[in-house]
Amino acid sequence: MLATLIETLTRWCAPWQTFYGDSQVTEIAVTSVHVVAMLVGGGIAVAADRLTLRALRVGLIDRSGMLAELEATHRPVMIGLAALFLSGLALAASDVETFSASPAFLVKLSLVVLLSMNGLFLVRTETLLRREPTEGRWRRLRLASWLSLLLWVSTAVVGVVLVNAA
Repeated sequence: MLATLIETLTRWCAPWQTFYGDSQVTEIAVTSVHVVAMLVGGGIAVAADRLTLRALRVGLIDRSGMLAELEATHRPVMIGLAALFLSGLALAASDVETFSASPAFLVKLSLVVLLSMNGLFLVRTETLLRREPTEGRWRRLRLASWLSLLLWVSTAVVGVVLVNAA
């Protein structure tokens, strides 16, 4: 069944694979979007995680200001994640057979899912903190920030492995 799915995806993606393979400009553009989205979206997320971890060392007045700043990062990070997802889809569609057989590709997909789930957890925790800033919720935010850092770095490293193993 999996082989049939991969064959079907390969057939559907054949026009894109041909276009992508015949156009160095397209290959450069898609790869650039992927790298820049990781740099900008991931960079903003990592900076926000750092801000969060540092702010948890100060008083509650500064923490509320930090929550407002953190909220302002969600849109650019989500745009970065969307660009990462779409460009990653375009990259995977350029060679379905190679990527579908790569353990690194499956690990990277798993990390992206975990990164997205952690982002939802982080946003939910922030919402709860705005309503009632308890220490338990601040600890949850700290955990989500540490996980975010770990997942962004892991996703980047596995991406490098994927490029070099494919």
